[in-house]
Amino acid sequence: MAGRIWLIASGQQILNGKLASVANTAKKPALVAAYKNLFETKQFRSSDEVSASDVKQQKTPIEVAAQEPEPSQAVKEPKYVKLVTKKGTGDRCPTKGDRVSVFYSGWLEDGKLFDTNTAKKGNKPPSPLVFKVGTKRVIQGWDEALLTMVKGEKASLTVHPDWAYGKRGNEAAGIPPNATLVFEVELVSID
Repeated sequence: MAGRIWLIASGQQILNGKLASVANTAKKPALVAAYKNLFETKQFRSSDEVSASDVKQQKTPIEVAAQEPEPSQAVKEPKYVKLVTKKGTGDRCPTKGDRVSVFYSGWLEDGKLFDTNTAKKGNKPPSPLVFKVGTKRVIQGWDEALLTMVKGEKASLTVHPDWAYGKRGNEAAGIPPNATLVFEVELVSID
């Protein structure tokens, strides 16, 4: 610890660094006040008494505030379960705003098929659904799950009602309120 200066006051690390850098970056009035407070309260410790673990354990108010997520940034638990049924050959997952092409089939929990784009329509071969992922063009369960897939990957998704159609359901598609949905999806391409 030679050549380093440590100053800890009121449970906060005020200075930590080489003497030259502390002298260049610290404000004189703050240093004087901190030293005065340390001597008056007899909290001054030499660098021999300060261990690396003491310094690591103490966090400044800025560090504490940075670790607390704001309500809008709070991490949400995923409300879907993804089971990979076929590994993809792609080398990257899509990012928000990427255009993706997807083949899919969707069922209610009771096994009733409510939508698919994998069946032939007359003489026409099936065509994938194309949309920009992560832009709320589809249900949230899809948006989030597709961001974790690579090209060519097939997966079974079980999507909680909150990340599907929720309390409203989708009457036109035959999806009742608060329905858990099951999908088979294949990520065909990422553009």
